[in-house]
Amino acid sequence: MRELFLQTVELADQAGAVRRFDYFILIGEMDVGLFACESYGVKIAEQGGEQASVPNVTCSAARIDELSGLLVRNGVTPAALNDVVSDWL
Repeated sequence: MRELFLQTVELADQAGAVRRFDYFILIGEMDVGLFACESYGVKIAEQGGEQASVPNVTCSAARIDELSGLLVRNGVTPAALNDVVSDWL
């Protein structure tokens, strides 16, 4: 699986400390019957901290662009990634 770096976002936590999060689109393959198609997922990694990923969210490049934009705009952290993707689906 490949990772396509999107952007780094700086967010302040409750104590006022600045935390940096890197956002990625994951690119892989998903078997669909007799053939495979390119699939897309997302990953968020805190610099020097935790990370979370959700592979194989969609086969649509437009949909993963929509989702990744939502994650970046709203400053979603690794701890919330699975819940946000579940709600989005």
